[in-house]
Amino acid sequence: MSIHEAFPYLRVAGAARAIEFYVRVFDAREKFRLVEPGGRIGHVELEFGPHTIMVSEEFPELGIHAPRPGQPTAMSIHLHVDDADATIARAVEAGATLLRPPADHFYGERSGAILDPFGHEWTIGHSIEEVDPAEMQRRYDALFAGEGS
Repeated sequence: MSIHEAFPYLRVAGAARAIEFYVRVFDAREKFRLVEPGGRIGHVELEFGPHTIMVSEEFPELGIHAPRPGQPTAMSIHLHVDDADATIARAVEAGATLLRPPADHFYGERSGAILDPFGHEWTIGHSIEEVDPAEMQRRYDALFAGEGS
C-alpha cells in the first residue's frame, strides 16, 4: 500500500462562514464546493498554499458532528506561515480566540495558537532557527530539568 496524500477534513456548524474565515485569515483559496438542494454545504476543498483542507457542514443524521462550543479539542492543525504574529493577530481580529500568544520556542519556531470560531484549534508558527534533532532533544531535556533552553 502507498499513501499518496492526507487531507484534514473539518466538520463545522456554519460551513459558509467558516470558509469565509479561512479565506480571510489564512488566504485559503476555494477549489470547489458541493451544495445540497436545501443549501447545506456537503463538501468544500480549500487550498492552503500547496495543501488541501476539506470542509463540510455537520451531518448529525450520519454521525458527522462539528466541535461543540466550550469543549476541548483533540487535535490542532499546525500552519507554517511567513509571520506567525501577523497571522494570529488577523485571526483574532476576525473572531478567533487566542489560546497561546506567539512566543519563541526551543525547537526553533515562533508560534502561538488560536481557536477558530468553529471550534478548531490552529497552531501558527514560523521558523526562527534551524535546530537539529539532537540539539532539540538536549533543549527539551533542559526544559524539563528546569534549566530553560
